[in-house]
Amino acid sequence: MAADPTRDSSPTPGLRPSTIAVTAGRPEKTPDAPLNTPITMAATYVAGGDVEYGRYGNPTWTALEDALGALEGGRCLTFASGLAAVATVLDLVGADAKVVVPRHAYTGTIMQLADLESRGRLRAELVDVTDTEAMVAACADAALVWLESPTNPALEVADIATITAAAHEAGAYVVVDNTFATPLLQRPLEDGVDIVVHSATKYLAGHSDVQMGAILTRDDELFDVLKGRRDLVGAIPGPFEAWLTLRGLRTLHLRVERAQDNAQELVRRLAEHPALSEVRYPGFGGIVSIVLAQGEMAADLLCRKTRLWVHATSLGGVESTLERRRRWKSEAATIPDGLVRLSVGIEDVEDLWDDLRAALDGCVG
Repeated sequence: MAADPTRDSSPTPGLRPSTIAVTAGRPEKTPDAPLNTPITMAATYVAGGDVEYGRYGNPTWTALEDALGALEGGRCLTFASGLAAVATVLDLVGADAKVVVPRHAYTGTIMQLADLESRGRLRAELVDVTDTEAMVAACADAALVWLESPTNPALEVADIATITAAAHEAGAYVVVDNTFATPLLQRPLEDGVDIVVHSATKYLAGHSDVQMGAILTRDDELFDVLKGRRDLVGAIPGPFEAWLTLRGLRTLHLRVERAQDNAQELVRRLAEHPALSEVRYPGFGGIVSIVLAQGEMAADLLCRKTRLWVHATSLGGVESTLERRRRWKSEAATIPDGLVRLSVGIEDVEDLWDDLRAALDGCVG
């Protein structure tokens, strides 16, 4: 889809990310123009233009793609969900080729890889992403190297630049799922990564009311291939969902800053609590993982006892949520039974602490 000449998709160079989040993807500032790109509810277009059909493009998608692309520093494609974006990237892998992936990663990605491997489509090799030497060695015969940093839910951090260099030397593409960090805290394309993936359902939309995915790249040829796959498969977002995600993106910097401040304060206090054997935090972002000393039963009890924290499986919303990840059979066996992932929201940190501490006090053996 060609660029819409009425859209100011390139904010003034040099703007900081928080300003880009507010200004990118807006209509041009002409008299009586709306400040926000309207929702275009159309499946059919008059012939002879750049769109032709609703599966190929939509002005509301384009506004969101302009804004997210400006934040990540690449060209953006949006999808119906994060997993639709993951599936589109994995379609790049040829028959019987190897994909390197962290042993701890989003279960949807791991399950897609396992499904494709069971059908003989590819070979997946799970590696400890904190072992940079092992990751570099695994790149040698790989077609695709998939990274998360921090990982979900172990919160391990990868040496993205070193692994990317090794993968490129071997002729492999590198993908980073940047859902946890967001482009405000990490821009993997600047480390030479080929593709960035987001579950926009999480921090980008930020209000637990949208399902959407995104892919970003600086490689025009790769962009065209990925768009061709989206056009063919039809894993497209709805216009209303795109509009909601763009509205959420406008406050991304405020939400991430507040969630991170809250998380860092909670980590400081959690470190002293006797119910916990471990507190995992990568030093940035709003996700914290804690391990209950008494294991699975204590972790389940914690999730039942909180009143402000919501027991839920998603993350990145304005509200604080928590979940024992091993309640899912698909979660890696190397994740402790007592690990609870906390998605810290933007509430008052004192209220969050009072609720969490009271619940944890009841979990001390």
